[in-house]
Amino acid sequence: MKQEVNPKETTRAEAFEMWMKSPMPMVTLVKTFDVTRLRKISRRKGLKFNMLLCWCIGKAASNIEEFYMLPENGKLFKYDRIAINVIVDNTKGGISNCDIPYSNHLAEFCRDYEKLTQESSTLCQNINDKDAVIVGTSAVVGTELDCIVNQYCGIFNNPFLAWGKFKRHWCKTSLTISFQFHHAQMDGKHAALFLEKLQEAIRDILR
Repeated sequence: MKQEVNPKETTRAEAFEMWMKSPMPMVTLVKTFDVTRLRKISRRKGLKFNMLLCWCIGKAASNIEEFYMLPENGKLFKYDRIAINVIVDNTKGGISNCDIPYSNHLAEFCRDYEKLTQESSTLCQNINDKDAVIVGTSAVVGTELDCIVNQYCGIFNNPFLAWGKFKRHWCKTSLTISFQFHHAQMDGKHAALFLEKLQEAIRDILR
């Protein structure tokens, strides 16, 4: 569910006042993650690496209050659930996107991921969840990347993560991920906490 809230009655009051009128309110942090276990689980269980990473993103975000609030059109809205947006190649040779509702249960998230991405790809249609706060993702796996920066103008205010191909080392696999967020939604300390929780979710998946 989505509902408008008074920014002055939230912990984001000062930040909202300061950053909503900024022409460039987005902030980007970049961190390299150890995804060794994620890759092993993907291979052993026959699960898609991208799906597992998206679930870990949802798990990390779901435990941080600021992710449930989002500035839109000069207003602040609060949501009661999270969905992860993924971009898929469609059958017409273009791209479509779909929102996967986050579930604490990996198996449920996996079923929704497979169903919705297949449907979006086949029908060449976007599948959007307007009642959930969206965490955007983009996997540019054609090459290794050090950073990706999305639009910085505040048109799309939702948190956004992007990455390229993971890097293989002797006994380790690493992946650099860019995390972009609207400063009215959260501060650097919240973003840093999210990135730490994301590494924790990756490290502890299916333990």
